[in-house]
Amino acid sequence: MDSALVSLLSSLSGHQQEHEKVRPAIIAIPACNEEERISRCLAALAVQRDKRGQRIPFEAYQVLVFANNCTDATAARAADICDGTGLRIDVVSVACSEELSSAGLARKAAMDIAAEQLEAADLHNGVIMTTDADSIVSPSWLASTWLEFSEGADCVAGYIDADPREFVELGSSFQYRGFLEEHYHALVAEIFALLDPRPHDPWPNHQVNSGASLAVTLRMYRAIGGLPAKATGEDAALALAVECLGGKVRHSMDVCVTTSCRLDGRAVGGAADAMKLRHAEPDAPCDQELESVFAVTKKAWLKGHLRRSSNIGFMEESAILAALGLGPAEIGKLLTILRRSCFEVFWQALCAASTLLRYGEPLRPSMLAVEIGRAETLLTYLRSQPNPLEAIDVVMEDRVAFEARLQGVHE
Repeated sequence: MDSALVSLLSSLSGHQQEHEKVRPAIIAIPACNEEERISRCLAALAVQRDKRGQRIPFEAYQVLVFANNCTDATAARAADICDGTGLRIDVVSVACSEELSSAGLARKAAMDIAAEQLEAADLHNGVIMTTDADSIVSPSWLASTWLEFSEGADCVAGYIDADPREFVELGSSFQYRGFLEEHYHALVAEIFALLDPRPHDPWPNHQVNSGASLAVTLRMYRAIGGLPAKATGEDAALALAVECLGGKVRHSMDVCVTTSCRLDGRAVGGAADAMKLRHAEPDAPCDQELESVFAVTKKAWLKGHLRRSSNIGFMEESAILAALGLGPAEIGKLLTILRRSCFEVFWQALCAASTLLRYGEPLRPSMLAVEIGRAETLLTYLRSQPNPLEAIDVVMEDRVAFEARLQGVHE
């Protein structure tokens, strides 16, 4: 980072605009042979506006393109955008060994460099942001992220939409599946928001932690030891690491990104591979996190009750844990974790210990219409209750009884 940029960013540190606080930001973008897409990605970053519609000065942020094993003109395209717009773009070209060239590890390297640059500029209140080279951020992406940080978030996960032109080209069956999954994801997120409400992540929200739109404060990034070193899934791992340290992750519907629907992605086992399989097999399994309404409700109810009791000192945890088939020794270990660690560490340990909380057979698109109907019935009931968490006791029911009760509510 050159001395002029250090001076400019330092002058902006702590500067407050109406509705949002500007925090020096470096946007880390891993890129591998993205000459066809990187220009649109960077052009979107060059036209960022604040909440009043005014252009955000380039002095407030910088882009770092981590050109990972590129054999095309990715770096040159980035330089063209820099020359044409004035956006500050630092291109780091590297040749990595095969085992270190994954998308996840490239993102980690890029974010680590961004952290070092902020520290070198003595901008410890800065934030590290990341997106993908095949993604296009909204004009308010930066300002909306800053706003979430000003309201106390340690990490901000944005909402991801598919590129509409590419989405249409994938055909009607793929589109229908996509609409079903998106609708069900939103219903699941609301079930969790009602049964396990988080003050720092209020409804409306979502449940996606994607590298296409992630941001974290420099202080939290260092506190968690940086981006977890994973070939894939590094984005979700970062959000989990923040929560396990007691940090606040905001899943914002105002921080929006449009991302590619291409089937020839750069990350092996990543989103493109999943879409390719689902395009070829319309009823291929959904992501494992997309569970039945019964499984979702049980987990949300458990998290809500256990989080509440740990916060206000209720002594009901043992009975709840026993209902999950855990013995006295396991319960004792889990309660020790709950008393000594933050809640998310306890929850992860509980999910590992109880077979009743492990992922079951994944849903398929052909099953989603029924689950959507059940979720809508449940939500109609929960929304009408003054205390949704007290309105049901799903942990004591089996799936058949739960679904029968939903049918009764519907009728």
